[in-house]
Amino acid sequence: MASPRRCSPTAPDRECKLPPPSAPAGEYPPGKLSWGTLARALGRFRLSIPHTRLLATLDPLALDREPPLQLSPEKQQMPEKLIWGDQEPLSKIPFKILSGHEHAVSTCHFCVDDTKLLSGSHDCTVKLWDAVDGSVVRNFEHRPKAPVVECSITADSSRVIAASYDKTVRAWDLETGKLLWKVRYDTFIVSCKFSPDGKYVVSGFDVDHGICIMDAENITTVSVIKDHHTRTITSCCFDPDSQRVASVSLDRCIKIWDVTSQATLLTITKAHSNAISNCCFTFSGHFLCTSSWDKNLKIWNVHTGEFRNRGACVTLMQGHEGSVSSCHFARDSSFLISGGFDRTVAIWDVAEGYRKLSLKGHNDWVMDVAISNNKKWILSASKDTTMRLWNIEEIDQIPLVIKYKKAMGLKVKQEKKEAYLKLKQG
Repeated sequence: MASPRRCSPTAPDRECKLPPPSAPAGEYPPGKLSWGTLARALGRFRLSIPHTRLLATLDPLALDREPPLQLSPEKQQMPEKLIWGDQEPLSKIPFKILSGHEHAVSTCHFCVDDTKLLSGSHDCTVKLWDAVDGSVVRNFEHRPKAPVVECSITADSSRVIAASYDKTVRAWDLETGKLLWKVRYDTFIVSCKFSPDGKYVVSGFDVDHGICIMDAENITTVSVIKDHHTRTITSCCFDPDSQRVASVSLDRCIKIWDVTSQATLLTITKAHSNAISNCCFTFSGHFLCTSSWDKNLKIWNVHTGEFRNRGACVTLMQGHEGSVSSCHFARDSSFLISGGFDRTVAIWDVAEGYRKLSLKGHNDWVMDVAISNNKKWILSASKDTTMRLWNIEEIDQIPLVIKYKKAMGLKVKQEKKEAYLKLKQG
């Protein structure tokens, strides 16, 4: 491996340009982006996509006819007054609407013991919010010059990173808002994640189909895996031990990479019938959930590669009417949430194996979802330029959830009865 270039993490005005993962095939025309960047930001709607690399506009999603607004401090829109209300007649899930972005909100997180929220948007901003009153606490300065694809935050809520269509990954100090470092690549970045221990950053590449693992303190390259997939990577993440990296792609393949041995531990080909949009580990690290444009979610045993097709997992294939864009486990893995092209957030009971509730209210695709550590709140980010903070603390007491649970109980009893009759007849 070539000796990595290095730059000081305390010099935000300097750029650290890491070695390219592969020789560039040519310069991109100004303002043109690759098709692969669609997978992370579009909400992963289902399309038959040719293996094309270029788009004709600055905004790769063509979300609006006008380009994203570059907001000056004087023109920044303050969040609307928080709105509480019933999500739908039978569900009665209280929620807050957080408005402040001028374009699609592509990524969202809880942080600082669930008291703050983090968001990134196609309006080229990264924002820190107060979770109590919904106000914007900070707009991180030295912001990207292009739409933000993904943000990530360390487990101790000390540092924030953001990947952008300007081919950079930036890091800030969360408390002060100071830019710590900026790394520029020679290709588009579609995903970026901190490792749980905060030591590494993994980035997923578009055209190069690879991943790069970087030392987050020294800003040096640990590994560059060229052509890790055969098509654009859509998402990548570390396991809870910060030793393995899962990646998913338009090629419908799942790969697990070991950081220490620098080898691929597991490859699952044709994991879904269409492009895989996102992935997340359980907090034990034993299982990986994947979401796909095929409208399904699947849970895999990452030690064996086996698809858990019994119990909870089989019914995770019946929750969205369109492509699924994102997925996230609760800390104790008791439930899972997903967001999709159908503008809904689905809440799944992992133990019992059914969709407890579908949260409706967004006016456009749900692009990302998150769960608070105390499991009382769900955060959803949407192309409709807003985030919604849903209070699910009393979800098991609402009529619609009770109705679904009873229906699921009757279904299980019927299946057991049918199985008994078949066994008796046989």
